[in-house]
Amino acid sequence: MSRVLLCQRDELAPGELKKVEQAEGDAICVYNLGGTFYATTDMCTHATASLAEGDLEDDLITCPVHWGQFHIPSGQAVTFPCERHLRTYKIIVTDREVYADVALEADEAVAAAQSPV
Repeated sequence: MSRVLLCQRDELAPGELKKVEQAEGDAICVYNLGGTFYATTDMCTHATASLAEGDLEDDLITCPVHWGQFHIPSGQAVTFPCERHLRTYKIIVTDREVYADVALEADEAVAAAQSPV
């Protein structure tokens, strides 16, 4: 397991997000959606833009450049011009900290990829 510390549990209130730089690999965007943490790659798949600078509404993140949207739990691109899905990460929450396992996709993303269209 390759854990990356994203934040302290009490650091990110519900409805907040932040960018986390990694020593190796792409930056991660961590989200607190109603007390549940999620993580995706920070870079929009359509344009060079940090999703941490985008607008968060319910379980969607809107890219600040061309306003395409992604469903955060699954990473699915849901609004044009975004067509490629985001990489998601499995979250590990301890008593005090929130980690991403950068080797594993989030369960919601795996389920979405396996469901018929």
